[in-house]
Amino acid sequence: MEAKKKRDLAALAFIPLVMTLGNSMLIPVLPQIEKSIGINDLQSSMIITVYSISSIVLIPVAGFLSDRFGRKKVMVPSLIITGAGGLLSGLSSLLFQNPYGWILAGRILQGIGASGAFPVVIPCVGDMFKNESDVSKGLGIIETSNTIGKVLSPILGAALGLIAWYTPFLAIPVLSAVAVFLIIIWVKVKKGKEDGEKQKFREFIKKLGDVFKEKGRWIYPIFVMGFICMFVHFGNLFYLSSVLEDKYNFEGIIKGLIMAIPLLFLSAASFITGSKIGSNKVLMKWIIFSGSLIVAVSVAWIGFVESLVLIIAIFSVASIGIGCALPCLDSLITEGVQKENRGTISSFFSGARLVGVALGPPLISLLIGWDLKIAFFVLAGTGAISALSALFFIKPQNDKEKNRGNSL
Repeated sequence: MEAKKKRDLAALAFIPLVMTLGNSMLIPVLPQIEKSIGINDLQSSMIITVYSISSIVLIPVAGFLSDRFGRKKVMVPSLIITGAGGLLSGLSSLLFQNPYGWILAGRILQGIGASGAFPVVIPCVGDMFKNESDVSKGLGIIETSNTIGKVLSPILGAALGLIAWYTPFLAIPVLSAVAVFLIIIWVKVKKGKEDGEKQKFREFIKKLGDVFKEKGRWIYPIFVMGFICMFVHFGNLFYLSSVLEDKYNFEGIIKGLIMAIPLLFLSAASFITGSKIGSNKVLMKWIIFSGSLIVAVSVAWIGFVESLVLIIAIFSVASIGIGCALPCLDSLITEGVQKENRGTISSFFSGARLVGVALGPPLISLLIGWDLKIAFFVLAGTGAISALSALFFIKPQNDKEKNRGNSL
C-alpha cells in the first residue's frame, strides 16, 4: 500500500467509526430511554429505524452527487448535518418534557447526513488505489474501523448513559466535528470523473441502467447479502441488549463490556479477511459462502439455550461469519464497477445494508414477542439464503465472460 495514502485512509476510516458510534452506542441505553420518557420496546427501536430509513432514501442521491462533484465535497457537509442531527436529539431531551418526537426528528436529520458519509467512503477507497489488492486491504481497514465502532459502542454508550440517558446523542456532534477536521486536512481525492467533466443526469441514469443490465446477475445478490449481514447482526445486538438487562440484570459498563465480546470477534475477522483476500475473487466467494453458512448454523440454536455464556458464544461465532463476509462484499462491489458509477452502485449496496439495520431491531422485537425459536429460525433462514446466493450467483470467471457482465 502506498505510504502517502495511509493518512487519507486513516481519515476515511474515522468516518465509519463515527457513523457506527452515532447509531450503535444508542442500543445499550434504549431500555434507559424507555424508562425515562415512557415509551415501549417498539417505540425505542424506532430511534434506530428512522435513522436508517432516512439514510436509505437519500443514499443513491449522495452516490450520484459524489460521482459528479467529488467524494470530499459530499462527505464534509454530510458530516456537518450528522452532527446537527445528534445535537437536536440531545438538546430536545433537555428542553422538552416529552422529547420523543424531537428525538426522532434529530435522528432523521442525522440519517440524512449519514447518507453522504460512510456510503461515499467505500467508492473513495476504490478511487485511491490502482492495485486491486490495495483496494481490498483498504476496504478491510474500513470495515475493521466500522466494527471497532461496534465494539466500542456498547461500552461508550453505557458509560455515557451513566451521566444521563441523552449524553450519547450529545457526543455525536463532537465526533462529527473531528471527522470533518480530518477529512479537510488529510484527504486528497480526485473528482468522480478524472477529466472534470460532469455527467448530465439523463446520461447518468442511462449508464446506471446499463450497469444493472450487464452486471445485475451478481450485483443484486450482493445487495441481498449485505442486507442479510446487517439484519442478522442488529437483530442479534438488539436481543442481546434486551436479555442482558431484562433477564440477567446487567447494566452500565458491565453490560457494555459483555456486548462488546461478539463485536470484538467481528472486528478481528474483518481485519484479517481484508488483509488476506487481495484480489482473489474466487476466495472471496467461498469466504462469503462459509461465513453465511456459519451465521445460519449458529443463530438457529439461540432459542434452545438458557446459559448466557452459550448465548454470547453463539453470537461470537455468528459475528465471525459476518466479519469475514463484509470485506469480501465491499471488494466485489468496488472492484467490479467502473469508477464513474462506483459511487452510485456502492451507495445502493450501503442502502441495502442500512435496510438490514432498520429492520433488524423492530422485526426481532415483534418475532420474539411471538416465539423466540421462530425469531432466530428466521435469522438462520436469511443466513442460509445468503450462503446460497454466494454459491449460485457469485461466479468469478475469465476476462471474456467478465466483459459480458455476467460474472466478476
